[in-house]
Amino acid sequence: MFTRCLSCDIPFSATPILEGYCLGDEVAFDPRRGRLWAICRVCRRWTLAPLEERWEALEELECLARGGTEGADGARLLSRTDNVALFQAGPLRMVRVGPTDRREEAWWRYGRRLQALDARDRPRSLGASLALAAAVVTGGLKAAVHGLPAMAPREIDRWLRFGDYAWRGHRTCAGCGHVVRSLPFFDRKILVLTPVDEPRGVPLLSRRCPRCKNLDGGGLHLDPRQSERTLRRVLAYEHHAGLPEGRVRSALALIEQAGRPSALAATLARFGRSIGDLPSTAAIAMDIAANEGVERRLLSLEVSVLQQYWRQEEELAAIVDGELTPSGPLDRIRLAALGEP
Repeated sequence: MFTRCLSCDIPFSATPILEGYCLGDEVAFDPRRGRLWAICRVCRRWTLAPLEERWEALEELECLARGGTEGADGARLLSRTDNVALFQAGPLRMVRVGPTDRREEAWWRYGRRLQALDARDRPRSLGASLALAAAVVTGGLKAAVHGLPAMAPREIDRWLRFGDYAWRGHRTCAGCGHVVRSLPFFDRKILVLTPVDEPRGVPLLSRRCPRCKNLDGGGLHLDPRQSERTLRRVLAYEHHAGLPEGRVRSALALIEQAGRPSALAATLARFGRSIGDLPSTAAIAMDIAANEGVERRLLSLEVSVLQQYWRQEEELAAIVDGELTPSGPLDRIRLAALGEP
């Protein structure tokens, strides 16, 4: 079971009402397709739960959604469209996805609908953020947050949630030997997109060396796994406040025009552009495509698990048919296949 958000690495808390599950206090589920997501309260991204720990939770969530509009036996309906509904069951918030198209689901996942419903929580969150910022400044770390008082409240809130760095590690510049240990979020605009790593379908990320300013013969070059995770963190940081519906629709149209998410990523990375050079719609499309790429790989793992399960069931069926079925035509066919009289 995933215990942390795949985008911002924030740990999920124990899920209210659903005992034994660590998905946080906000989940989304699709009973028809058998999908269950944890919704991160920090970056708002959806993390797909693994197959093997999903079914009992799905059954409980569906019972809550269908049990009524009030009380312990059901969940209270907060908002709905034709195919997506938002429920509140005590401290647990649930998004039920029905037979929906890609545009409507994307709007719920990346738009401002859920953020708007969190408006009543923002004063407390913002007050806590400002208090924490003041505590940090007065606690002797003023130099580390020198620009904090000049930041807007939303920027302070984002900084406290995501921190300073999109990536931490250890890379040595091949040109000058300078060791790069971190990539601050304020450098996100100068990250260069290089050709796509096909298995993951996302661009690789590079940055000029801070010392020798070299890129092709040096600099910071992240591997496919680190590139994907860093790109998702950077884009989640960029779009933390939510997105207007029109922008989400335009980004989806861009993906559909490219044919598939990985094809869009390949097009955007073809000319070695930096993230700061991307039009806002293209950056949103890249955000959606990167998340879809992760889910596609997780779902492919599900398919392999189901195939293995099918093989085991077929082996069992062959044993039952071959050894437990009363003798007759089937036995004669089996013996003939074995070369026995």
